[in-house]
Amino acid sequence: MAKINAATAMINVFEAWGIDHIYGIPGGSFNSTMDALFHERQSVQYIQVRHEEAGALAAAADAKLTGKIGAVFGSAGPGATHLINGLYDAQMDNVPVVALLGQVASTSMNYNDFQEMNENPMFADVSIYNRTVMSPESLPHVVDEAIKAAYKFSGVAVVTIPVDFGSEEIEDLDVATAANHKTAVFQPADHDLRAALPFFEQAKQPLLYIGQGVFGDFEAIKAFSDHFSMPVAASVLAKGIVPDLYENFLGFAGRVATKPANEALAVADLIVFVGSDFPFGRRFFNPEAKFVQVDIDASKFGRRHHTDVSVLGDGGTALKKWVEIGRARPADKWLHANQQNSLNWHHWRHLFDTNNQVPLRPEPVYKEINRIAEDDAVFVTDVGNVTIHSIRHLEMTGQQRFTTSGWFATMGNGVPGGIAAKLSYPERQVFTFSGDGGFAMQMQDIITQVKYNLPIINVVFSNDSFGFIEAEQEDTEQTKFGVEIAGADFGKVGEALGAKGYTVTESHQLPSVFEQAKFSTKPVVIDVKIANERPLPVEELRLDPESFTPEEIHAFKEKYQVHDMPALSELLS
Repeated sequence: MAKINAATAMINVFEAWGIDHIYGIPGGSFNSTMDALFHERQSVQYIQVRHEEAGALAAAADAKLTGKIGAVFGSAGPGATHLINGLYDAQMDNVPVVALLGQVASTSMNYNDFQEMNENPMFADVSIYNRTVMSPESLPHVVDEAIKAAYKFSGVAVVTIPVDFGSEEIEDLDVATAANHKTAVFQPADHDLRAALPFFEQAKQPLLYIGQGVFGDFEAIKAFSDHFSMPVAASVLAKGIVPDLYENFLGFAGRVATKPANEALAVADLIVFVGSDFPFGRRFFNPEAKFVQVDIDASKFGRRHHTDVSVLGDGGTALKKWVEIGRARPADKWLHANQQNSLNWHHWRHLFDTNNQVPLRPEPVYKEINRIAEDDAVFVTDVGNVTIHSIRHLEMTGQQRFTTSGWFATMGNGVPGGIAAKLSYPERQVFTFSGDGGFAMQMQDIITQVKYNLPIINVVFSNDSFGFIEAEQEDTEQTKFGVEIAGADFGKVGEALGAKGYTVTESHQLPSVFEQAKFSTKPVVIDVKIANERPLPVEELRLDPESFTPEEIHAFKEKYQVHDMPALSELLS
């Protein structure tokens, strides 16, 4: 039988599964795989990052944006340990990633060799599959099993490879099982769907809450919302599924949130919770509300709120079937009040679009982003106040894509996520949004964007503060400490790393800078100096006259420049 290099056979497994690029940094313990990547470079592209954490975060972003498995590697010891942050991001956002770890030669293992470490225990918690290859012959088989497991469990699969195994010749067997890979969607049971109908009919203040499990199902969401006259709220990870200006859409719940959504969820008497595992439900959902939950994972039922009716199956399918079998619910004061609340919210936001204060507010920046953004643009946001600004002020069309580090919420995911977005969607416009804290963590990989000629628009919002944490310290009435950070000119940093760099200090600079960025054929870094002002804390609103004194309401409005935006209770009355 014909022979093949074991590492090459493994790369052939990657190719069979449609993995066309892998991130990493070479090391002595990984050189046999590097040689295979060189020989197979026409099928699987090696992307050289400047920090393994950036590679792991990019691999996670690949999976979030495409649904396909992301791939990354790290050499033995420090190369492997650097991966852990990005792998936890993938694990906690439930996306498939395969990570290859270098290891010293099998003949040196357990001899306390240079850079040798027992990698399996370290990666046990983050992974759903964690194996060390035990023979050259098993290398492609183990990687095939790893990829299958990552897809099956929507998680991280880790394979540790002793470096000598990849250089061995093995029998050329076709071990990849990608051709037989199947996926299926649970169909909701009719009796479960019908069990929810009395709750729809009896509700006075119902609301549909969606998560990323209904990606691609906007038509079903809209039909359900219109048919049952239910306003819609969403998780942050579902940003972009519903066009932001759809009249029944209230925005997002929690702290990274909008006023209309938080107010409605606090008083809704029925919440139809579809395709989400929103972790803050106990705080922001009315605990007395009836709860109808749809998910493909039965372990999620009742996790965030007492569940009255559980429907195991695909969320989009459930919404469509409910429209077919359920009696229409006429539009009423509840729906109209929420629609008006949403209109008031958008009107208030846009009052700041032409604000000329120095340092800047974020709204004029997003005005320009929305102006130049193409209909199918991809947005990657880092975490912190920049996430709040992005979910509030990006006016997405429904065809655009959005991603962030959701549950793990790791700073520094913006720049790597942009690399993933542009590699996965080379014909689409890509933006990244970072605070100055998050950008500084991964700004070295602007070099990667330059190296691979990825024309990404990277926007940095600089306020010399870890602003999100500063607000938490404010809420707990402690002395603000450790949240001030030293500033830098990140536009010049971008230039030094090979990108086009701009530093914006006044609002009149914005149109020209973003117009140039739109047509740039190389990466762009735009450093916008914004005021260190807290975004409106919709998680701690003091606007409702039924809950706060006139003095408290006045002070809150003065502090956050709120006007012409009454509480939902006032609109309902």
